[in-house]
Amino acid sequence: MGILHYVGMDVDKEKIAIAVLTGGKATPMAETIIRNEGQAIDIYFKNLMSAGDLVACYEAGCLGYSLYRQLTELGVQCVVAAPSQIPHRPGDRVKTDRRDALTLARALRNGDLSAVHVPTREDEAVRDYLRMLEDMKADLRKAKQRVLGFLLRRRIRYEQGTAWTQLHRAWLQALQLEDPLEQLTLTEYRCQVDELEEKCRRIKAGIEEIAARKSYAEPVAKLKAFKGVETLIALSLVSEIGDFRRFAGADQFMAFLGLVPSERSSGNKRRLGGITKAGNSHLRKLLVEAAWQYRSYHPSSTRLMKRREGLSPSLVSYANRAGRRLNKKFLRLIFRGKASQTVVTAVARELSGFLWGAMVDRVA
Repeated sequence: MGILHYVGMDVDKEKIAIAVLTGGKATPMAETIIRNEGQAIDIYFKNLMSAGDLVACYEAGCLGYSLYRQLTELGVQCVVAAPSQIPHRPGDRVKTDRRDALTLARALRNGDLSAVHVPTREDEAVRDYLRMLEDMKADLRKAKQRVLGFLLRRRIRYEQGTAWTQLHRAWLQALQLEDPLEQLTLTEYRCQVDELEEKCRRIKAGIEEIAARKSYAEPVAKLKAFKGVETLIALSLVSEIGDFRRFAGADQFMAFLGLVPSERSSGNKRRLGGITKAGNSHLRKLLVEAAWQYRSYHPSSTRLMKRREGLSPSLVSYANRAGRRLNKKFLRLIFRGKASQTVVTAVARELSGFLWGAMVDRVA
């Protein structure tokens, strides 16, 4: 066992600032800046490995996990640190790349960093594909708003029902404006909506194909046994979480999703606030959407029964218990006068606990 070096890295798209601490020494053994490219990283870390064993870390961010995978392949133990858990001194008003790298190295040596889960290459590709659908949906909402806003500025409103129904689309198609340029603008806006809707349909079909893969079929089927958890939500959970057993209990899984109450207690006073909103915001949003489905619960639903075909009786029974409990909770909180958003958040928190139980085989 050689000398252990702690390497902190502040990474951006052009360069990497590096600070190296050895043992309990306060001053860094080395500080440097290298180019953020594969060959430069290989050369630097191979030279550094000759001086002893390495543990490296960098902050999770938009640059993903390519650096982690490169260092791991070199034989360097690497940690991708959760940004919200990196300790900072309140009085420190100077921020540079070199200082950030040194702060990371010190936190790594002191054991003060929380590592994020690094997905496999397949999971990361699936996750990006799923998030692309959310981006397309957001673009589609904006495109629809542009159409309605364009017509509203000309005092043209659809008053025969809800927008974007088949009747509304037929009305839009038949609408003729006096000015040829305005008519062309409306046509282009409508074409953009049609194009984005076709993209969403194509991506959804691709999601069903991904969910049928051997590596995803079984866990996705388990999650779809629960009402409100369709293929998109189930596959998102599987690809984003990976191994659910890395959470020791349902409470840890809820905390990871940011669905637990915040707290600022001192002395004899206990103060609870809104949910922390820490961790994975994408999954939290999806589970809140799923929780709205528990305004009612019917185990004999045709769609639900079809999704449960071939699953173990114990899992189906567990999902039914969850459905009845969550429905009762939803109605009880509503009748107590709680705001609907508060209610659905509470239901989403409990739903996440049931999903964790299903994925770690605690369905008895």
